[in-house]
Amino acid sequence: MYERMFGVDVTTESSEKTIGRIFSRLQNDEKSFIVAINPEKLMKSRRDPELRGILNKATIGIPDGVGVLIASKLKGGKIKERITGVDMMELLCKESSNYNTSVFLYGAKPGVAQKAADNLQATYPSLKVAGTLDGYVKDEAEILQTINDSGADILFVALGSPTQENFIIRNMDKLNVSVFQGVGGSFDVFSGNIDRAPLAFRKLGLEWFYRLLKEPSRWRRQLELPKFLLAVLKERKNTGGSSYE
Repeated sequence: MYERMFGVDVTTESSEKTIGRIFSRLQNDEKSFIVAINPEKLMKSRRDPELRGILNKATIGIPDGVGVLIASKLKGGKIKERITGVDMMELLCKESSNYNTSVFLYGAKPGVAQKAADNLQATYPSLKVAGTLDGYVKDEAEILQTINDSGADILFVALGSPTQENFIIRNMDKLNVSVFQGVGGSFDVFSGNIDRAPLAFRKLGLEWFYRLLKEPSRWRRQLELPKFLLAVLKERKNTGGSSYE
Protein backbone atom coordinates (compact mmCIF):
# COMPACT_ATOMS: atom_id res chain seq x y z
CA MET A 1 0.00 0.00 0.00
CA TYR A 2 3.03 2.27 0.28
CA GLU A 3 6.00 3.27 -1.81
CA ARG A 4 9.11 4.77 -0.23
CA MET A 5 10.55 7.95 -1.73
CA PHE A 6 13.72 9.32 -0.18
CA GLY A 7 12.80 7.69 3.12
CA VAL A 8 9.17 8.88 3.11
CA ASP A 9 6.18 6.55 2.72
CA VAL A 10 3.62 7.51 0.05
CA THR A 11 0.40 5.57 -0.45
CA THR A 12 -0.14 3.68 -3.70
CA GLU A 13 -3.90 3.42 -3.13
CA SER A 14 -6.48 5.24 -5.25
CA SER A 15 -8.38 8.16 -3.74
CA GLU A 16 -11.49 5.96 -3.50
CA LYS A 17 -9.68 3.26 -1.51
CA THR A 18 -7.95 5.86 0.65
CA ILE A 19 -11.24 7.52 1.59
CA GLY A 20 -12.77 4.11 2.28
CA ARG A 21 -9.90 3.20 4.58
CA ILE A 22 -10.09 6.51 6.45
CA PHE A 23 -13.80 6.18 7.17
CA SER A 24 -13.40 2.52 8.11
CA ARG A 25 -10.79 3.58 10.66
CA LEU A 26 -13.09 6.37 11.87
CA GLN A 27 -15.92 3.91 12.48
CA ASN A 28 -13.49 1.71 14.43
CA ASP A 29 -12.40 4.68 16.58
CA GLU A 30 -8.91 4.63 15.03
CA LYS A 31 -7.24 7.97 14.47
CA SER A 32 -5.88 8.91 11.05
CA PHE A 33 -3.34 11.61 10.22
CA ILE A 34 -3.13 12.60 6.54
CA VAL A 35 -0.16 14.44 5.01
CA ALA A 36 0.21 15.60 1.42
CA ILE A 37 3.59 14.56 0.01
CA ASN A 38 4.93 16.65 -2.87
CA PRO A 39 8.37 17.01 -4.51
CA GLU A 40 9.18 20.16 -2.52
CA LYS A 41 8.60 18.38 0.80
CA LEU A 42 10.53 15.33 -0.35
CA MET A 43 13.53 17.44 -1.35
CA LYS A 44 13.48 19.28 1.97
CA SER A 45 13.13 16.01 3.88
CA ARG A 46 16.37 14.73 2.29
CA ARG A 47 18.21 17.57 4.02
CA ASP A 48 16.07 17.64 7.16
CA PRO A 49 15.71 14.38 9.15
CA GLU A 50 13.27 16.10 11.51
CA LEU A 51 10.90 16.92 8.63
CA ARG A 52 11.27 13.35 7.32
CA GLY A 53 10.28 12.09 10.76
CA ILE A 54 7.24 14.39 10.80
CA LEU A 55 6.08 13.16 7.38
CA ASN A 56 6.48 9.53 8.44
CA LYS A 57 4.33 10.04 11.52
CA ALA A 58 1.37 10.29 9.14
CA THR A 59 -1.04 7.38 8.88
CA ILE A 60 -1.44 8.17 5.18
CA GLY A 61 0.94 10.14 2.94
CA ILE A 62 -0.93 11.10 -0.21
CA PRO A 63 0.88 11.68 -3.56
CA ASP A 64 0.36 15.42 -4.01
CA GLY A 65 2.05 16.54 -7.19
CA VAL A 66 2.63 15.24 -10.69
CA GLY A 67 6.33 14.90 -9.86
CA VAL A 68 5.53 12.12 -7.40
CA LEU A 69 3.69 10.19 -10.13
CA ILE A 70 6.57 10.66 -12.58
CA ALA A 71 9.06 9.54 -9.93
CA SER A 72 7.02 6.41 -9.22
CA LYS A 73 6.86 5.60 -12.93
CA LEU A 74 10.62 6.05 -13.30
CA LYS A 75 11.09 3.63 -10.41
CA GLY A 76 8.60 1.13 -11.79
CA GLY A 77 6.36 1.82 -8.80
CA LYS A 78 2.61 1.55 -8.28
CA ILE A 79 1.44 5.12 -7.71
CA LYS A 80 -1.09 5.73 -10.48
CA GLU A 81 -3.21 8.59 -9.15
CA ARG A 82 -2.34 12.04 -7.87
CA ILE A 83 -4.29 13.06 -4.75
CA THR A 84 -3.76 16.71 -3.93
CA GLY A 85 -4.31 18.09 -0.44
CA VAL A 86 -7.21 20.26 -1.57
CA ASP A 87 -8.82 17.29 -3.38
CA MET A 88 -8.48 15.12 -0.27
CA MET A 89 -10.12 17.81 1.87
CA GLU A 90 -13.05 18.01 -0.53
CA LEU A 91 -13.36 14.21 -0.74
CA LEU A 92 -13.45 14.02 3.07
CA CYS A 93 -16.15 16.70 3.19
CA LYS A 94 -18.16 14.94 0.47
CA GLU A 95 -17.96 11.59 2.25
CA SER A 96 -18.64 13.21 5.62
CA SER A 97 -21.88 14.66 4.20
CA ASN A 98 -23.01 11.06 3.58
CA TYR A 99 -22.21 9.97 7.14
CA ASN A 100 -23.26 11.22 10.54
CA THR A 101 -19.91 12.94 10.97
CA SER A 102 -18.81 16.57 11.23
CA VAL A 103 -15.79 18.68 10.30
CA PHE A 104 -13.89 21.54 11.95
CA LEU A 105 -11.79 24.11 10.07
CA TYR A 106 -8.90 25.65 12.00
CA GLY A 107 -6.39 28.11 10.58
CA ALA A 108 -5.90 30.84 7.95
CA LYS A 109 -6.73 34.54 8.34
CA PRO A 110 -9.85 35.70 10.21
CA GLY A 111 -13.02 34.97 8.27
CA VAL A 112 -11.42 32.66 5.72
CA ALA A 113 -12.24 29.36 7.46
CA GLN A 114 -15.88 30.38 7.91
CA LYS A 115 -16.20 31.46 4.28
CA ALA A 116 -14.64 28.16 3.16
CA ALA A 117 -17.07 26.26 5.40
CA ASP A 118 -20.04 28.20 3.99
CA ASN A 119 -19.01 27.41 0.41
CA LEU A 120 -18.44 23.74 1.20
CA GLN A 121 -21.89 23.53 2.77
CA ALA A 122 -23.37 25.18 -0.32
CA THR A 123 -21.78 22.41 -2.41
CA TYR A 124 -22.64 19.63 0.07
CA PRO A 125 -25.82 20.72 1.90
CA SER A 126 -25.73 17.69 4.22
CA LEU A 127 -22.22 18.52 5.43
CA LYS A 128 -22.07 19.18 9.16
CA VAL A 129 -19.59 21.90 10.11
CA ALA A 130 -18.95 21.63 13.84
CA GLY A 131 -17.06 24.92 13.92
CA THR A 132 -14.31 27.16 12.58
CA LEU A 133 -11.41 29.02 14.17
CA ASP A 134 -8.87 31.30 12.54
CA GLY A 135 -5.13 30.78 12.83
CA TYR A 136 -4.56 33.99 14.77
CA VAL A 137 -5.83 32.55 18.05
CA LYS A 138 -2.62 31.84 19.96
CA ASP A 139 -3.82 30.20 23.19
CA GLU A 140 -3.38 26.50 22.40
CA ALA A 141 -5.44 25.41 25.39
CA GLU A 142 -8.32 27.55 24.10
CA ILE A 143 -7.92 26.09 20.61
CA LEU A 144 -8.02 22.50 21.87
CA GLN A 145 -11.01 23.22 24.12
CA THR A 146 -12.93 24.84 21.26
CA ILE A 147 -12.30 21.89 18.93
CA ASN A 148 -13.19 19.31 21.59
CA ASP A 149 -16.33 21.18 22.61
CA SER A 150 -17.48 21.18 18.99
CA GLY A 151 -17.63 17.37 18.87
CA ALA A 152 -15.97 17.31 15.44
CA ASP A 153 -14.89 14.02 13.87
CA ILE A 154 -12.60 15.50 11.20
CA LEU A 155 -10.15 18.36 11.71
CA PHE A 156 -8.59 20.39 8.90
CA VAL A 157 -5.58 22.49 9.98
CA ALA A 158 -4.40 25.32 7.71
CA LEU A 159 -1.29 26.76 9.34
CA GLY A 160 1.29 26.03 6.64
CA SER A 161 3.78 23.18 6.67
CA PRO A 162 5.36 21.97 8.91
CA THR A 163 3.59 24.11 11.56
CA GLN A 164 0.24 22.40 10.91
CA GLU A 165 1.76 18.91 11.05
CA ASN A 166 3.58 19.73 14.29
CA PHE A 167 0.31 21.03 15.78
CA ILE A 168 -1.44 17.77 14.86
CA ILE A 169 1.34 15.51 16.13
CA ARG A 170 1.56 17.45 19.39
CA ASN A 171 -2.19 17.35 20.03
CA MET A 172 -3.61 14.19 18.45
CA ASP A 173 -3.93 12.49 21.82
CA LYS A 174 -5.50 15.57 23.40
CA LEU A 175 -8.21 16.00 20.78
CA ASN A 176 -11.38 13.90 20.49
CA VAL A 177 -11.06 13.89 16.72
CA SER A 178 -10.69 10.84 14.47
CA VAL A 179 -9.28 12.32 11.25
CA PHE A 180 -6.59 15.00 11.01
CA GLN A 181 -5.35 16.69 7.84
CA GLY A 182 -2.93 19.56 7.36
CA VAL A 183 -4.32 21.45 4.38
CA GLY A 184 -2.00 24.42 3.76
CA GLY A 185 -3.77 27.05 1.65
CA SER A 186 -6.89 24.97 0.94
CA PHE A 187 -9.17 27.29 2.95
CA ASP A 188 -8.19 30.13 0.62
CA VAL A 189 -9.21 27.98 -2.34
CA PHE A 190 -12.59 27.00 -0.91
CA SER A 191 -13.27 30.53 0.35
CA GLY A 192 -12.70 31.88 -3.17
CA ASN A 193 -9.70 33.99 -2.17
CA ILE A 194 -7.47 32.02 -4.53
CA ASP A 195 -8.55 30.76 -7.93
CA ARG A 196 -7.79 27.11 -8.50
CA ALA A 197 -6.32 26.03 -11.80
CA PRO A 198 -8.92 25.19 -14.48
CA LEU A 199 -9.91 21.54 -14.71
CA ALA A 200 -7.93 21.03 -17.92
CA PHE A 201 -4.70 22.05 -16.14
CA ARG A 202 -5.54 19.83 -13.14
CA LYS A 203 -6.23 16.76 -15.29
CA LEU A 204 -2.87 17.18 -17.01
CA GLY A 205 -1.08 17.67 -13.70
CA LEU A 206 -0.13 21.22 -14.69
CA GLU A 207 -1.47 23.16 -11.71
CA TRP A 208 2.11 24.17 -10.92
CA PHE A 209 2.40 25.73 -14.40
CA TYR A 210 -0.90 27.59 -14.02
CA ARG A 211 0.24 28.99 -10.66
CA LEU A 212 3.53 30.04 -12.25
CA LEU A 213 1.65 31.89 -14.99
CA LYS A 214 -0.48 33.64 -12.39
CA GLU A 215 2.42 34.28 -9.98
CA PRO A 216 5.74 34.49 -11.86
CA SER A 217 7.50 35.20 -8.56
CA ARG A 218 7.05 31.50 -7.71
CA TRP A 219 9.67 30.47 -10.26
CA ARG A 220 12.33 29.75 -7.63
CA ARG A 221 10.00 27.32 -5.82
CA GLN A 222 9.12 25.60 -9.09
CA LEU A 223 12.79 24.77 -9.65
CA GLU A 224 12.34 22.08 -6.99
CA LEU A 225 10.45 19.89 -9.48
CA PRO A 226 13.30 19.42 -12.02
CA LYS A 227 15.77 19.10 -9.12
CA PHE A 228 13.56 16.40 -7.63
CA LEU A 229 13.33 14.44 -10.88
CA LEU A 230 17.09 14.68 -11.40
CA ALA A 231 17.61 13.35 -7.86
CA VAL A 232 15.21 10.48 -8.60
CA LEU A 233 17.09 9.61 -11.81
CA LYS A 234 20.41 9.71 -9.97
CA GLU A 235 19.15 7.40 -7.22
CA ARG A 236 17.58 5.11 -9.81
CA LYS A 237 20.93 4.82 -11.58
CA ASN A 238 22.79 4.18 -8.32
CA THR A 239 20.36 1.46 -7.19
CA GLY A 240 19.75 -0.13 -10.57
CA GLY A 241 16.21 1.25 -10.71
CA SER A 242 14.92 -0.80 -7.78
CA SER A 243 14.44 1.84 -5.11
CA TYR A 244 15.39 5.26 -3.85
CA GLU A 245 15.74 5.50 -0.11
